[in-house]
Amino acid sequence: MLQRTVQTAVTLLFASILVWSLTGLTPDDPARRVVAAQNPLREPTPAQVEAVREELGLDQPIGRQYLIWASGAVTGDLGTSWRTGRPVSEEFRRYLPPTLVLTAASMLVALGVSIPLGLVGAATAGRWPDALVRMLSFVLVSAPSFLVGVLLLQIVVLRWGLGSVVATGGWGTVWLPAIALGAWPAASWARILRGGLLEASSASFMRVSTARGAGRLRLLVVHALPNTAVPFLAIVGVSVGYLLAGTPVIETVFTWPGIGRFTVESINARDLPVVQAFTLFAVLAFVLSSLVVDLVSAAIDPRLIPTQRKTQLTRWAART
Repeated sequence: MLQRTVQTAVTLLFASILVWSLTGLTPDDPARRVVAAQNPLREPTPAQVEAVREELGLDQPIGRQYLIWASGAVTGDLGTSWRTGRPVSEEFRRYLPPTLVLTAASMLVALGVSIPLGLVGAATAGRWPDALVRMLSFVLVSAPSFLVGVLLLQIVVLRWGLGSVVATGGWGTVWLPAIALGAWPAASWARILRGGLLEASSASFMRVSTARGAGRLRLLVVHALPNTAVPFLAIVGVSVGYLLAGTPVIETVFTWPGIGRFTVESINARDLPVVQAFTLFAVLAFVLSSLVVDLVSAAIDPRLIPTQRKTQLTRWAART
């Protein structure tokens, strides 16, 4: 685990350097943009721009600039939004909770769909219900999340009159965007779970129980499902980063008032500090969720090292 922790730290270091380097790629003067955001009705004066440049450390050598930015990011100082003139950390505190609600709801949707589909596919392997599960999984894995979202809006909201076009950010209106965001992981998890259940059902004790007349579905739920729990939960945990990174598109489609939609608006306005903060947040979510999965998996089953788990998941996916 020490090696895994060091790898995580190195990944975050290089990711932070890449995110910070975006500053040098923008054609705008960061100091001038900050002054303009703080005083939108007045033209920034050279003295104001120079004062902000010194405050942000933009007059320092390149290495020093990165250290100033990184130390601020570690302490929660993510800079000032060029668009709103408010600290980026305040914007995150305002817009992040709805995004976390959407992510949690999409995970519930994905789990609620993938586990039954995986069980049905494994229990009816080679028959028409299994073929239907595999076809549905293939379609959902192939469909972009924004397309699923647009179809849900067109059919459920506009044609059937259910739900609302404008989301409020609470649990009452979260389920349509959660279905759109959770469709891909639900299909992917169902395929992986089906492969794991089929592999577990080929064990000798499962064949003996089947010969004694035990029902296949009951055997899968009671015996095979617990044996696949650790690798399956591992892929679920790693998907948290994917779900968070996928929120900008879904939040824009459903006008969900979260940090993802705010980031899209910031990209259109070339609001670099917000884009940097969200990118760093998404990388952090990916890396930390992967680390937590490895730690939990090692605690549950110390024999299963990360490389073995990845090989096992690959083998399960190949069975689909």
